[in-house]
Amino acid sequence: MKTARQGPQSIDEYIAGFPHDVQLLLQQLRTLIKRIAPDAAEAIRYQIPTFVLNGNLVHFAAFKNHIGFYPTPSGIEAFKEELAPYESAKGSVKFLIDKPIPFDLIADIVRFRAIEARARSTARKRIR
Repeated sequence: MKTARQGPQSIDEYIAGFPHDVQLLLQQLRTLIKRIAPDAAEAIRYQIPTFVLNGNLVHFAAFKNHIGFYPTPSGIEAFKEELAPYESAKGSVKFLIDKPIPFDLIADIVRFRAIEARARSTARKRIR
């Protein structure tokens, strides 16, 4: 009988599963997100690192050749022009590991998503 493979239980555990050079990129990304959204909680969702602030704020993940960044469709749409040089989809973007990661752009996207998340929380409080 097959058993389900248990994924990482923490972001530290997730990052530790990659080669040192990728670990450094993932740790930089994590530190950046924590700096921009210090009130966001860390979690593992869908077996990848996630920051939560009134719902999922952003996710990120490492693959063989790229870092996947998942700021939801609104984060992609708001930065469509800036993300044009990168392969992206409705709610995700790929940053190649062998190219410079655009940390300033990622910071802007996280900032945007945090403002959205806080506004959503404020709107919910007004409705009640």
